Amino acid sequence: MQRRSFLKKAGLGAVAGTATLAAPAIAQDNPKISWKMTSSYGPSLPPLFSTAQMFVKMIEEATGGNFSIRLYPGGEIVPAFEVMDAVGDGTVECGQTASYYYYGKDPAFCFDTAVPFGLNARQMFSWMYEGDGTKLMRELFAPRNIVPFAFGNTGTQMGGWYRKEIKTPDDLKGLKMRTAGFAGEVLARMGVIPQQVPPGDIYPSLEKGTLDAVEFVGPVDDEALGLQKVAKYYYTPGWWEGSAQVSMYVNDKAFNDLPKQYQSLIETACRAAGPNLIAKYDAHNAAALRRLIASGAELKRFSPEVMEASFKASNELYKEFCEKDEMFKKIHDNYMAFRDEVVPWFGVAEGFYDRYLEHAVKNLT
Repeated sequence: MQRRSFLKKAGLGAVAGTATLAAPAIAQDNPKISWKMTSSYGPSLPPLFSTAQMFVKMIEEATGGNFSIRLYPGGEIVPAFEVMDAVGDGTVECGQTASYYYYGKDPAFCFDTAVPFGLNARQMFSWMYEGDGTKLMRELFAPRNIVPFAFGNTGTQMGGWYRKEIKTPDDLKGLKMRTAGFAGEVLARMGVIPQQVPPGDIYPSLEKGTLDAVEFVGPVDDEALGLQKVAKYYYTPGWWEGSAQVSMYVNDKAFNDLPKQYQSLIETACRAAGPNLIAKYDAHNAAALRRLIASGAELKRFSPEVMEASFKASNELYKEFCEKDEMFKKIHDNYMAFRDEVVPWFGVAEGFYDRYLEHAVKNLT
């Protein structure tokens, strides 16, 4: 069976394994529509950018080319960190980005991507689709003229690259560090000087000494940027990103003007493309980490002292924002209640299993 024929008949349901678009809707005459899509990423970050490429391909194939979306890498239409404004004001109809880039506009946006000591990837997916995540994010983004969709996840990220060892919280003081969103505020309270730097500028900034440390994603992307060449110590875990959800922003007017079958198709294609992103990271991070270590990177764990100080600083900041922002508190309380409900189960089942299996496999080798 040809792929295009299959997608038309199945409405991507078999691909996504989630929402199903009925065959009669896809079979109807579909209007010719052309959109522009911008991204915060580009081809130098294959897992992220290929997810956007997969999305636009699905849309075009499922509609026989009637609904086409032209994808632009970050910087071609607007800078990487201006996707939100570009979608909201209608410069483009949709965009791929991470909402914590817009922390300066509203700290609550970070709940759409990652917050310190927050949900892991599966928990985040569950909160979005089985909890109140999607409903709360739609409410949060409505004033920006944006309809947000979950668009994949990187999984738990690494704690970054450092020119010196970080043994105690005092070792963080004075570090000029590339970080984004809520993490930057927490780290600032611990003495770090946070810098928001686009992906394309990270390596030269670290190489020239403009930065002392960098956190980005994990082994696959960090290796692609060559960060191991300019910093030696590679720390885990990225406590500020127990997972990091990427988002698809759609201009609300553009979305509402679409026929219903196209609206459903966007949601279904987002659900299909999203799992593809974490699959790429899960499949390739292990080999990338081995190569990084072989090339001289020293893998380190943050000490319990650093983790405890970070947890304390994070909770203090949460409390401050909740006291002064009603919407932040509404999302925070819902998100953290969900976290506290599901985390014990993960520890009982997968936590014990993963720790045992790691030990058993290590003994085999």
